[in-house]
Amino acid sequence: MAISALQFERSKYAPKLPKALQGPVKVVVGKETESVADQEEIQKLFPNTYGMPLITFEEGADTGSLPVMNVGVILSGGQAPGGHNVISGIYDGLKKLNPENKLYGFLGGPGGLVDHEYMELTDEIIDEYRNTGGFDIIGSGRTKLEEEAQFDKGVEICKELNINALVVIGGDDSNTNACVLAEYYLQKETGIQVIGCPKTIDGDLKNEMIETSFGFDTAIKVYSELIGNIMRDANSAKKYWHFIKLMGRSASHIALECALQTRPNVTLISEEVAEKEQTLAEIVDYIANVIARRAEDDHNFGVILVPEGLIEFIPEMKTLITELNDLLAEGQQSANEFKALVTDAEKRTYVIGKLSETSSKVFASLPEGIAKQLTLDRDPHGNVQVSKIETEKLLIEMVDVRLAEMTEEGTYKGSFSAQNHFFGYEGRCAAPSNFDADYCYSLGATASVLIGNGKTGYMSSVRNTTKPADKWIAGGVPITMMMNMERRHGHMKPVIQKALVELDAAPFLKLAENREQWAVETSYVYPGPIQYFGPTEVCDATTKTLELEQGK
Repeated sequence: MAISALQFERSKYAPKLPKALQGPVKVVVGKETESVADQEEIQKLFPNTYGMPLITFEEGADTGSLPVMNVGVILSGGQAPGGHNVISGIYDGLKKLNPENKLYGFLGGPGGLVDHEYMELTDEIIDEYRNTGGFDIIGSGRTKLEEEAQFDKGVEICKELNINALVVIGGDDSNTNACVLAEYYLQKETGIQVIGCPKTIDGDLKNEMIETSFGFDTAIKVYSELIGNIMRDANSAKKYWHFIKLMGRSASHIALECALQTRPNVTLISEEVAEKEQTLAEIVDYIANVIARRAEDDHNFGVILVPEGLIEFIPEMKTLITELNDLLAEGQQSANEFKALVTDAEKRTYVIGKLSETSSKVFASLPEGIAKQLTLDRDPHGNVQVSKIETEKLLIEMVDVRLAEMTEEGTYKGSFSAQNHFFGYEGRCAAPSNFDADYCYSLGATASVLIGNGKTGYMSSVRNTTKPADKWIAGGVPITMMMNMERRHGHMKPVIQKALVELDAAPFLKLAENREQWAVETSYVYPGPIQYFGPTEVCDATTKTLELEQGK
Protein backbone atom coordinates (compact mmCIF):
# COMPACT_ATOMS: atom_id res chain seq x y z
CA MET A 1 0.00 0.00 0.00
CA ALA A 2 1.36 3.44 -0.92
CA ILE A 3 1.81 5.80 2.01
CA SER A 4 2.67 9.48 2.28
CA ALA A 5 5.98 10.80 3.56
CA LEU A 6 4.25 11.98 6.74
CA GLN A 7 2.63 8.59 7.32
CA PHE A 8 6.01 6.88 6.88
CA GLU A 9 7.66 9.16 9.45
CA ARG A 10 4.61 9.02 11.72
CA SER A 11 4.76 5.20 11.82
CA LYS A 12 8.05 5.52 13.71
CA TYR A 13 6.46 7.56 16.52
CA ALA A 14 6.49 5.68 19.83
CA PRO A 15 3.53 6.86 21.91
CA LYS A 16 4.34 7.93 25.44
CA LEU A 17 2.77 6.07 28.39
CA PRO A 18 2.01 6.86 32.04
CA LYS A 19 4.84 5.59 34.26
CA ALA A 20 2.54 2.99 35.85
CA LEU A 21 1.99 1.32 32.47
CA GLN A 22 5.64 1.20 31.43
CA GLY A 23 6.36 -1.93 33.48
CA PRO A 24 4.52 -4.35 35.77
CA VAL A 25 1.28 -2.85 37.12
CA LYS A 26 -0.19 -2.84 40.62
CA VAL A 27 -3.96 -2.32 40.91
CA VAL A 28 -5.11 -0.01 43.73
CA VAL A 29 -8.79 -0.28 44.66
CA GLY A 30 -10.42 3.01 45.65
CA LYS A 31 -13.78 4.05 47.05
CA GLU A 32 -17.09 2.58 45.97
CA THR A 33 -19.14 4.65 43.56
CA GLU A 34 -22.72 5.65 42.81
CA SER A 35 -24.37 6.97 39.68
CA VAL A 36 -24.30 10.70 38.98
CA ALA A 37 -28.11 10.81 39.31
CA ASP A 38 -31.18 8.56 39.63
CA GLN A 39 -29.28 6.20 41.94
CA GLU A 40 -32.23 3.94 42.81
CA GLU A 41 -33.30 3.37 39.22
CA ILE A 42 -29.74 2.78 37.96
CA GLN A 43 -28.97 0.32 40.76
CA LYS A 44 -32.11 -1.68 39.97
CA LEU A 45 -31.16 -1.89 36.31
CA PHE A 46 -27.49 -2.76 37.00
CA PRO A 47 -27.43 -4.83 40.21
CA ASN A 48 -24.19 -6.63 39.27
CA THR A 49 -22.11 -3.66 38.11
CA TYR A 50 -23.47 -0.82 40.25
CA GLY A 51 -21.35 0.62 43.06
CA MET A 52 -18.03 -0.91 41.97
CA PRO A 53 -14.91 0.91 43.20
CA LEU A 54 -12.63 3.27 41.33
CA ILE A 55 -9.36 1.70 40.23
CA THR A 56 -5.93 3.30 39.92
CA PHE A 57 -2.72 1.76 38.54
CA GLU A 58 0.68 2.09 40.17
CA GLU A 59 4.09 0.63 39.42
CA GLY A 60 4.19 -2.99 40.62
CA ALA A 61 6.38 -6.07 40.83
CA ASP A 62 6.75 -8.55 37.97
CA THR A 63 4.44 -11.54 38.49
CA GLY A 64 5.22 -13.31 35.21
CA SER A 65 2.83 -14.10 32.35
CA LEU A 66 -0.88 -14.43 32.96
CA PRO A 67 -2.98 -17.26 31.48
CA VAL A 68 -3.75 -16.93 27.76
CA MET A 69 -6.67 -14.59 27.01
CA ASN A 70 -8.35 -13.73 23.74
CA VAL A 71 -10.03 -10.34 23.39
CA GLY A 72 -12.45 -8.83 20.88
CA VAL A 73 -12.51 -5.12 20.00
CA ILE A 74 -15.37 -3.08 18.53
CA LEU A 75 -15.30 0.43 17.06
CA SER A 76 -18.73 1.96 17.59
CA GLY A 77 -20.32 5.15 16.23
CA GLY A 78 -18.68 8.04 14.42
CA GLN A 79 -14.95 8.19 13.80
CA ALA A 80 -12.49 10.04 16.03
CA PRO A 81 -8.73 10.52 15.56
CA GLY A 82 -6.69 8.02 17.56
CA GLY A 83 -8.92 4.95 17.35
CA HIS A 84 -6.15 2.95 15.73
CA ASN A 85 -3.83 3.79 18.60
CA VAL A 86 -6.39 2.56 21.13
CA ILE A 87 -6.37 -0.78 19.31
CA SER A 88 -2.55 -0.71 19.16
CA GLY A 89 -2.44 -0.07 22.90
CA ILE A 90 -4.81 -2.98 23.58
CA TYR A 91 -2.79 -5.26 21.31
CA ASP A 92 0.61 -4.40 22.79
CA GLY A 93 -0.82 -4.55 26.32
CA LEU A 94 -2.24 -8.03 25.75
CA LYS A 95 1.03 -9.29 24.26
CA LYS A 96 2.84 -7.86 27.27
CA LEU A 97 0.57 -9.86 29.60
CA ASN A 98 1.13 -13.03 27.57
CA PRO A 99 2.64 -13.28 24.06
CA GLU A 100 0.08 -16.00 23.23
CA ASN A 101 -2.88 -13.64 23.74
CA LYS A 102 -4.91 -12.86 20.62
CA LEU A 103 -6.93 -9.80 19.60
CA TYR A 104 -9.90 -10.09 17.25
CA GLY A 105 -11.52 -7.11 15.57
CA PHE A 106 -15.26 -7.26 14.90
CA LEU A 107 -15.96 -5.74 11.50
CA GLY A 108 -18.26 -2.80 10.86
CA GLY A 109 -19.00 -1.98 14.50
CA PRO A 110 -21.27 -3.77 16.98
CA GLY A 111 -23.06 -5.44 14.07
CA GLY A 112 -19.89 -7.49 13.50
CA LEU A 113 -20.31 -9.08 16.93
CA VAL A 114 -23.93 -9.98 16.24
CA ASP A 115 -23.28 -11.19 12.68
CA HIS A 116 -20.03 -13.01 13.57
CA GLU A 117 -17.90 -11.00 11.16
CA TYR A 118 -14.35 -10.62 12.44
CA MET A 119 -10.64 -10.79 11.71
CA GLU A 120 -7.62 -11.60 13.85
CA LEU A 121 -5.36 -8.61 14.30
CA THR A 122 -1.68 -9.47 13.82
CA ASP A 123 1.65 -7.67 14.15
CA GLU A 124 1.63 -6.90 10.43
CA ILE A 125 -1.86 -5.37 10.49
CA ILE A 126 -1.35 -3.38 13.71
CA ASP A 127 1.99 -1.96 12.55
CA GLU A 128 0.36 -0.68 9.34
CA TYR A 129 -2.14 1.41 11.34
CA ARG A 130 -0.10 2.84 14.22
CA ASN A 131 -0.50 6.64 14.63
CA THR A 132 -2.90 6.88 11.69
CA GLY A 133 -6.32 8.50 11.61
CA GLY A 134 -9.60 6.81 10.79
CA PHE A 135 -11.36 3.63 11.84
CA ASP A 136 -10.64 1.67 8.66
CA ILE A 137 -8.60 -1.06 10.36
CA ILE A 138 -11.88 -2.88 11.15
CA GLY A 139 -14.55 -0.27 10.37
CA SER A 140 -17.23 1.17 12.59
CA GLY A 141 -21.02 1.11 12.70
CA ARG A 142 -24.05 2.37 14.61
CA THR A 143 -25.82 -0.89 15.44
CA LYS A 144 -27.16 -0.59 19.00
CA LEU A 145 -26.57 -3.51 21.33
CA GLU A 146 -29.75 -3.52 23.39
CA GLU A 147 -31.58 -6.81 22.75
CA GLU A 148 -30.90 -10.11 24.51
CA ALA A 149 -30.89 -11.95 21.18
CA GLN A 150 -27.94 -9.74 20.11
CA PHE A 151 -26.13 -10.39 23.39
CA ASP A 152 -26.60 -14.13 22.96
CA LYS A 153 -25.23 -14.03 19.41
CA GLY A 154 -22.19 -12.31 20.89
CA VAL A 155 -21.76 -15.13 23.38
CA GLU A 156 -21.80 -17.66 20.54
CA ILE A 157 -18.87 -16.10 18.68
CA CYS A 158 -16.94 -15.36 21.88
CA LYS A 159 -17.19 -19.04 22.87
CA GLU A 160 -16.16 -20.11 19.37
CA LEU A 161 -13.04 -17.89 19.43
CA ASN A 162 -12.34 -18.42 23.16
CA ILE A 163 -12.77 -14.68 23.71
CA ASN A 164 -12.60 -13.72 27.39
CA ALA A 165 -13.34 -10.01 27.01
CA LEU A 166 -14.72 -7.35 24.69
CA VAL A 167 -13.54 -3.74 24.40
CA VAL A 168 -16.12 -1.27 23.08
CA ILE A 169 -14.55 1.95 21.77
CA GLY A 170 -17.29 4.55 21.54
CA GLY A 171 -19.14 7.58 22.87
CA ASP A 172 -21.70 7.91 25.65
CA ASP A 173 -24.39 5.78 24.01
CA SER A 174 -21.94 3.09 22.89
CA ASN A 175 -20.44 2.86 26.37
CA THR A 176 -23.93 2.71 27.85
CA ASN A 177 -24.52 -0.30 25.59
CA ALA A 178 -21.20 -1.74 26.78
CA CYS A 179 -22.39 -1.46 30.38
CA VAL A 180 -25.70 -3.15 29.54
CA LEU A 181 -23.70 -5.92 27.87
CA ALA A 182 -21.39 -6.30 30.89
CA GLU A 183 -24.40 -6.53 33.21
CA TYR A 184 -26.10 -9.16 31.07
CA TYR A 185 -22.96 -11.28 30.72
CA LEU A 186 -22.45 -11.22 34.49
CA GLN A 187 -26.07 -12.12 35.10
CA LYS A 188 -25.83 -15.06 32.70
CA GLU A 189 -22.41 -16.09 34.09
CA THR A 190 -20.86 -16.17 30.63
CA GLY A 191 -17.37 -15.30 31.88
CA ILE A 192 -17.10 -12.54 29.23
CA GLN A 193 -15.78 -9.19 30.47
CA VAL A 194 -16.68 -5.85 28.81
CA ILE A 195 -14.53 -2.71 28.97
CA GLY A 196 -15.26 0.68 27.40
CA CYS A 197 -13.01 3.43 26.00
CA PRO A 198 -14.15 7.10 25.82
CA LYS A 199 -14.39 8.25 22.20
CA THR A 200 -16.05 11.32 20.68
CA ILE A 201 -14.73 14.46 19.05
CA ASP A 202 -17.77 16.27 20.52
CA GLY A 203 -16.05 16.41 23.92
CA ASP A 204 -19.28 15.67 25.82
CA LEU A 205 -18.09 12.38 27.35
CA LYS A 206 -16.17 13.85 30.27
CA ASN A 207 -16.34 14.01 34.06
CA GLU A 208 -14.01 13.97 37.05
CA MET A 209 -12.53 10.62 35.95
CA ILE A 210 -12.64 11.13 32.16
CA GLU A 211 -10.93 14.49 31.58
CA THR A 212 -11.45 14.39 27.84
CA SER A 213 -12.68 11.99 25.20
CA PHE A 214 -10.15 10.94 22.62
CA GLY A 215 -10.21 12.63 19.23
CA PHE A 216 -11.31 16.01 20.60
CA ASP A 217 -7.77 17.39 20.71
CA THR A 218 -7.01 16.50 17.09
CA ALA A 219 -10.40 17.55 15.71
CA ILE A 220 -10.32 21.02 17.25
CA LYS A 221 -6.79 21.53 15.95
CA VAL A 222 -7.97 20.65 12.44
CA TYR A 223 -11.00 22.94 12.72
CA SER A 224 -8.97 25.74 14.29
CA GLU A 225 -6.50 25.61 11.41
CA LEU A 226 -9.38 25.87 8.90
CA ILE A 227 -11.02 28.70 10.86
CA GLY A 228 -7.68 30.52 11.02
CA ASN A 229 -7.29 30.13 7.25
CA ILE A 230 -10.76 31.59 6.71
CA MET A 231 -9.99 34.44 9.12
CA ARG A 232 -6.86 35.29 7.18
CA ASP A 233 -8.88 35.25 3.97
CA ALA A 234 -11.64 37.40 5.52
CA ASN A 235 -9.09 39.91 6.76
CA SER A 236 -7.51 39.98 3.31
CA ALA A 237 -10.64 40.25 1.14
CA LYS A 238 -12.50 42.37 3.71
CA LYS A 239 -15.93 41.71 2.16
CA TYR A 240 -17.38 38.48 3.56
CA TRP A 241 -19.01 37.35 6.78
CA HIS A 242 -18.26 33.66 7.27
CA PHE A 243 -20.84 31.61 9.22
CA ILE A 244 -19.11 28.40 10.30
CA LYS A 245 -21.11 25.54 11.79
CA LEU A 246 -19.00 23.16 13.86
CA MET A 247 -19.71 19.53 14.70
CA GLY A 248 -20.89 18.77 18.23
CA ARG A 249 -24.39 17.35 18.47
CA SER A 250 -25.45 18.22 22.00
CA ALA A 251 -22.65 20.27 23.52
CA SER A 252 -20.71 23.33 22.37
CA HIS A 253 -17.25 22.18 23.49
CA ILE A 254 -15.85 22.25 19.94
CA ALA A 255 -17.17 25.75 19.23
CA LEU A 256 -15.86 27.02 22.58
CA GLU A 257 -12.41 25.50 22.17
CA CYS A 258 -12.08 26.74 18.58
CA ALA A 259 -13.11 30.22 19.77
CA LEU A 260 -10.39 30.18 22.44
CA GLN A 261 -7.89 29.07 19.80
CA THR A 262 -8.82 31.59 17.09
CA ARG A 263 -10.80 34.55 18.59
CA PRO A 264 -13.73 34.97 16.15
CA ASN A 265 -16.08 37.96 16.19
CA VAL A 266 -19.10 35.96 17.35
CA THR A 267 -19.29 32.58 19.06
CA LEU A 268 -22.70 31.18 19.87
CA ILE A 269 -22.76 28.75 22.80
CA SER A 270 -25.87 26.57 22.88
CA GLU A 271 -25.83 26.14 26.65
CA GLU A 272 -25.79 29.92 27.14
CA VAL A 273 -28.71 30.32 24.73
CA ALA A 274 -30.68 27.79 26.79
CA GLU A 275 -29.70 29.37 30.11
CA LYS A 276 -30.77 32.84 28.98
CA GLU A 277 -33.81 31.46 27.14
CA GLN A 278 -32.83 33.41 24.05
CA THR A 279 -35.22 33.32 21.13
CA LEU A 280 -34.14 32.88 17.54
CA ALA A 281 -34.98 36.56 16.96
CA GLU A 282 -32.73 37.63 19.85
CA ILE A 283 -29.81 35.60 18.48
CA VAL A 284 -30.30 37.19 15.06
CA ASP A 285 -30.42 40.66 16.65
CA TYR A 286 -27.16 39.99 18.52
CA ILE A 287 -25.34 38.94 15.34
CA ALA A 288 -26.80 41.84 13.33
CA ASN A 289 -25.70 44.35 15.97
CA VAL A 290 -22.11 43.03 15.92
CA ILE A 291 -22.10 43.30 12.12
CA ALA A 292 -23.43 46.88 12.35
CA ARG A 293 -20.80 47.88 14.95
CA ARG A 294 -17.97 46.54 12.78
CA ALA A 295 -19.44 48.31 9.73
CA GLU A 296 -19.00 51.64 11.53
CA ASP A 297 -15.23 51.07 11.16
CA ASP A 298 -15.66 49.93 7.53
CA HIS A 299 -15.07 46.31 8.64
CA ASN A 300 -17.72 44.60 6.53
CA PHE A 301 -16.28 41.17 7.25
CA GLY A 302 -16.01 38.73 10.11
CA VAL A 303 -16.26 35.18 11.37
CA ILE A 304 -19.13 33.62 13.32
CA LEU A 305 -18.98 30.17 14.97
CA VAL A 306 -22.22 28.21 15.27
CA PRO A 307 -22.42 24.94 17.26
CA GLU A 308 -24.11 22.12 15.38
CA GLY A 309 -26.73 21.51 18.08
CA LEU A 310 -27.70 25.18 18.56
CA ILE A 311 -31.20 24.80 17.17
CA GLU A 312 -32.09 22.27 19.90
CA PHE A 313 -31.17 24.74 22.65
CA ILE A 314 -33.32 27.65 21.51
CA PRO A 315 -36.34 27.27 23.83
CA GLU A 316 -39.12 27.40 21.25
CA MET A 317 -37.11 25.17 18.89
CA LYS A 318 -36.27 22.69 21.68
CA THR A 319 -39.95 22.29 22.49
CA LEU A 320 -40.75 21.86 18.81
CA ILE A 321 -38.01 19.25 18.31
CA THR A 322 -39.10 17.30 21.41
CA GLU A 323 -42.62 17.13 20.04
CA LEU A 324 -41.33 16.13 16.61
CA ASN A 325 -39.12 13.40 18.11
CA ASP A 326 -42.12 11.93 19.94
CA LEU A 327 -44.40 12.34 16.91
CA LEU A 328 -41.95 10.70 14.49
CA ALA A 329 -40.45 8.12 16.86
CA GLU A 330 -40.02 4.68 15.30
CA GLY A 331 -43.03 2.47 15.89
CA GLN A 332 -45.48 5.33 16.45
CA GLN A 333 -48.65 5.29 14.35
CA SER A 334 -48.10 8.96 13.51
CA ALA A 335 -44.64 8.17 12.16
CA ASN A 336 -46.07 5.55 9.81
CA GLU A 337 -48.83 7.93 8.70
CA PHE A 338 -46.23 10.65 8.05
CA LYS A 339 -44.03 8.34 5.97
CA ALA A 340 -47.03 7.32 3.86
CA LEU A 341 -47.54 10.91 2.67
CA VAL A 342 -46.07 11.76 -0.72
CA THR A 343 -45.49 15.51 -1.06
CA ASP A 344 -43.59 17.88 1.22
CA ALA A 345 -46.68 20.09 1.42
CA GLU A 346 -48.78 17.18 2.69
CA LYS A 347 -46.15 16.30 5.28
CA ARG A 348 -45.87 19.90 6.46
CA THR A 349 -49.65 20.21 6.84
CA TYR A 350 -49.83 16.88 8.68
CA VAL A 351 -47.13 17.89 11.19
CA ILE A 352 -48.68 21.31 11.84
CA GLY A 353 -51.96 19.60 12.65
CA LYS A 354 -50.36 17.23 15.16
CA LEU A 355 -48.26 19.68 17.18
CA SER A 356 -49.25 21.90 20.09
CA GLU A 357 -50.54 25.35 19.18
CA THR A 358 -47.25 27.08 20.05
CA SER A 359 -45.06 24.57 18.21
CA SER A 360 -47.40 24.59 15.21
CA LYS A 361 -46.86 28.33 14.87
CA VAL A 362 -43.08 27.97 15.15
CA PHE A 363 -42.99 25.13 12.61
CA ALA A 364 -45.22 27.03 10.18
CA SER A 365 -42.94 30.10 10.41
CA LEU A 366 -39.79 28.23 9.38
CA PRO A 367 -38.45 28.27 5.82
CA GLU A 368 -39.54 25.16 3.92
CA GLY A 369 -36.01 23.77 3.74
CA ILE A 370 -35.40 23.96 7.50
CA ALA A 371 -38.88 22.57 8.27
CA LYS A 372 -38.20 19.61 5.99
CA GLN A 373 -34.79 18.97 7.59
CA LEU A 374 -36.45 18.84 11.02
CA THR A 375 -38.71 16.00 9.89
CA LEU A 376 -36.06 13.78 8.30
CA ASP A 377 -35.52 10.25 9.67
CA ARG A 378 -34.31 10.19 13.27
CA ASP A 379 -30.87 8.86 14.24
CA PRO A 380 -30.53 5.43 15.91
CA HIS A 381 -31.16 7.09 19.30
CA GLY A 382 -34.47 8.62 18.17
CA ASN A 383 -33.19 12.18 17.87
CA VAL A 384 -33.29 14.68 15.04
CA GLN A 385 -30.12 14.58 12.91
CA VAL A 386 -28.84 18.08 13.64
CA SER A 387 -25.92 17.76 11.21
CA LYS A 388 -28.51 17.81 8.41
CA ILE A 389 -30.13 21.03 9.65
CA GLU A 390 -28.46 23.98 7.93
CA THR A 391 -28.58 26.30 10.95
CA GLU A 392 -25.85 28.49 9.50
CA LYS A 393 -27.95 29.14 6.37
CA LEU A 394 -31.02 29.87 8.50
CA LEU A 395 -29.03 32.47 10.44
CA ILE A 396 -27.63 34.06 7.27
CA GLU A 397 -31.11 34.36 5.81
CA MET A 398 -32.58 35.87 8.98
CA VAL A 399 -29.61 38.21 9.60
CA ASP A 400 -29.87 39.46 6.02
CA VAL A 401 -33.53 40.34 6.58
CA ARG A 402 -32.75 42.03 9.92
CA LEU A 403 -29.93 44.10 8.43
CA ALA A 404 -32.27 45.29 5.66
CA GLU A 405 -34.67 46.46 8.38
CA MET A 406 -31.82 48.20 10.22
CA THR A 407 -30.79 49.92 6.99
CA GLU A 408 -34.28 51.37 6.68
CA GLU A 409 -34.15 52.38 10.35
CA GLY A 410 -30.82 54.11 9.73
CA THR A 411 -28.95 51.95 12.25
CA TYR A 412 -26.86 50.03 9.70
CA LYS A 413 -24.79 51.52 6.88
CA GLY A 414 -22.63 48.64 5.75
CA SER A 415 -22.68 45.91 3.12
CA PHE A 416 -23.43 42.30 3.99
CA SER A 417 -22.25 39.33 1.98
CA ALA A 418 -22.10 35.91 3.65
CA GLN A 419 -20.44 32.56 3.10
CA ASN A 420 -21.49 29.40 4.93
CA HIS A 421 -19.35 26.43 5.98
CA PHE A 422 -19.83 23.22 7.96
CA PHE A 423 -16.73 21.68 9.50
CA GLY A 424 -17.45 18.15 10.66
CA TYR A 425 -16.08 15.22 8.74
CA GLU A 426 -12.85 17.12 8.02
CA GLY A 427 -11.73 16.55 11.61
CA ARG A 428 -12.97 13.05 12.42
CA CYS A 429 -10.27 10.97 10.74
CA ALA A 430 -7.20 13.22 10.82
CA ALA A 431 -3.87 11.73 11.81
CA PRO A 432 -3.90 12.06 15.62
CA SER A 433 -1.99 14.83 17.33
CA ASN A 434 0.80 13.80 19.68
CA PHE A 435 -1.63 14.22 22.57
CA ASP A 436 -4.23 11.93 21.04
CA ALA A 437 -1.61 9.43 19.85
CA ASP A 438 -0.30 9.16 23.43
CA TYR A 439 -3.70 9.38 25.15
CA CYS A 440 -5.31 6.75 22.93
CA TYR A 441 -2.42 4.33 23.24
CA SER A 442 -2.61 4.77 27.03
CA LEU A 443 -6.37 4.14 27.01
CA GLY A 444 -5.82 0.92 25.08
CA ALA A 445 -3.01 -0.22 27.38
CA THR A 446 -5.25 0.58 30.37
CA ALA A 447 -8.06 -1.55 28.90
CA SER A 448 -5.69 -4.53 28.60
CA VAL A 449 -4.67 -4.22 32.27
CA LEU A 450 -8.32 -4.00 33.37
CA ILE A 451 -9.02 -7.17 31.38
CA GLY A 452 -5.96 -8.91 32.81
CA ASN A 453 -7.27 -8.17 36.29
CA GLY A 454 -10.70 -9.62 35.58
CA LYS A 455 -12.61 -6.32 35.55
CA THR A 456 -15.87 -5.74 33.69
CA GLY A 457 -18.28 -2.82 33.36
CA TYR A 458 -15.37 -0.35 33.59
CA MET A 459 -14.20 2.42 31.27
CA SER A 460 -10.51 3.13 30.73
CA SER A 461 -9.51 6.32 32.54
CA VAL A 462 -6.35 8.39 32.02
CA ARG A 463 -6.10 11.60 34.05
CA ASN A 464 -3.69 14.43 34.93
CA THR A 465 -3.43 15.04 31.20
CA THR A 466 -2.02 18.57 31.29
CA LYS A 467 1.20 17.10 32.73
CA PRO A 468 3.80 15.16 30.70
CA ALA A 469 2.52 11.71 29.71
CA ASP A 470 4.71 9.82 32.20
CA LYS A 471 2.86 11.64 35.00
CA TRP A 472 -0.59 10.69 33.72
CA ILE A 473 -2.73 8.59 36.09
CA ALA A 474 -4.25 5.45 34.57
CA GLY A 475 -7.04 3.30 35.94
CA GLY A 476 -10.70 2.40 35.55
CA VAL A 477 -14.04 4.02 36.34
CA PRO A 478 -17.30 2.03 36.65
CA ILE A 479 -19.55 3.01 33.75
CA THR A 480 -22.60 3.05 36.05
CA MET A 481 -20.98 5.95 37.94
CA MET A 482 -21.59 8.20 34.92
CA MET A 483 -25.22 7.25 34.31
CA ASN A 484 -28.58 8.92 34.69
CA MET A 485 -32.07 8.35 33.28
CA GLU A 486 -33.10 10.19 30.09
CA ARG A 487 -36.07 10.12 27.74
CA ARG A 488 -35.29 8.22 24.51
CA HIS A 489 -37.82 7.05 21.92
CA GLY A 490 -40.55 8.24 24.24
CA HIS A 491 -39.28 6.07 27.15
CA MET A 492 -36.96 6.65 30.12
CA LYS A 493 -33.66 4.82 29.63
CA PRO A 494 -30.30 4.65 31.43
CA VAL A 495 -27.57 6.54 29.59
CA ILE A 496 -24.22 8.11 30.37
CA GLN A 497 -24.86 11.74 31.27
CA LYS A 498 -23.65 14.15 28.59
CA ALA A 499 -21.24 16.83 29.79
CA LEU A 500 -22.40 20.18 28.47
CA VAL A 501 -20.42 23.44 28.58
CA GLU A 502 -20.52 24.78 32.14
CA LEU A 503 -21.21 28.51 32.11
CA ASP A 504 -19.49 29.06 35.47
CA ALA A 505 -16.31 27.19 34.50
CA ALA A 506 -13.02 28.77 33.40
CA PRO A 507 -13.17 27.99 29.64
CA PHE A 508 -16.53 29.71 29.08
CA LEU A 509 -15.65 32.58 31.44
CA LYS A 510 -12.52 33.20 29.34
CA LEU A 511 -14.69 33.58 26.24
CA ALA A 512 -17.22 35.79 28.07
CA GLU A 513 -14.41 38.02 29.33
CA ASN A 514 -13.11 38.68 25.80
CA ARG A 515 -16.14 38.45 23.52
CA GLU A 516 -16.87 42.21 23.42
CA GLN A 517 -13.32 43.03 22.38
CA TRP A 518 -13.18 40.17 19.84
CA ALA A 519 -16.56 41.25 18.39
CA VAL A 520 -15.45 44.75 17.45
CA GLU A 521 -11.71 44.31 16.92
CA THR A 522 -10.06 41.97 14.45
CA SER A 523 -8.22 39.93 17.07
CA TYR A 524 -7.79 36.79 14.99
CA VAL A 525 -5.23 34.12 15.87
CA TYR A 526 -4.00 31.75 13.15
CA PRO A 527 -3.05 28.40 14.78
CA GLY A 528 -1.83 26.69 11.60
CA PRO A 529 -1.72 22.92 11.05
CA ILE A 530 -1.12 20.25 13.69
CA GLN A 531 2.58 20.07 14.51
CA TYR A 532 3.82 16.49 14.84
CA PHE A 533 7.51 17.31 15.10
CA GLY A 534 9.22 20.19 16.88
CA PRO A 535 9.29 21.93 20.27
CA THR A 536 7.28 20.25 23.04
CA GLU A 537 5.37 23.46 23.82
CA VAL A 538 3.98 23.38 20.28
CA CYS A 539 3.68 19.66 19.53
CA ASP A 540 2.47 18.34 22.88
CA ALA A 541 0.21 21.26 23.84
CA THR A 542 -3.18 20.25 25.24
CA THR A 543 -6.41 22.10 24.53
CA LYS A 544 -7.17 25.51 26.01
CA THR A 545 -10.16 23.86 27.67
CA LEU A 546 -8.00 21.43 29.65
CA GLU A 547 -5.48 24.14 30.53
CA LEU A 548 -8.19 26.46 31.87
CA GLU A 549 -10.10 23.69 33.67
CA GLN A 550 -6.94 22.60 35.47
CA GLY A 551 -5.71 26.13 36.15
CA LYS A 552 -2.67 26.01 33.87
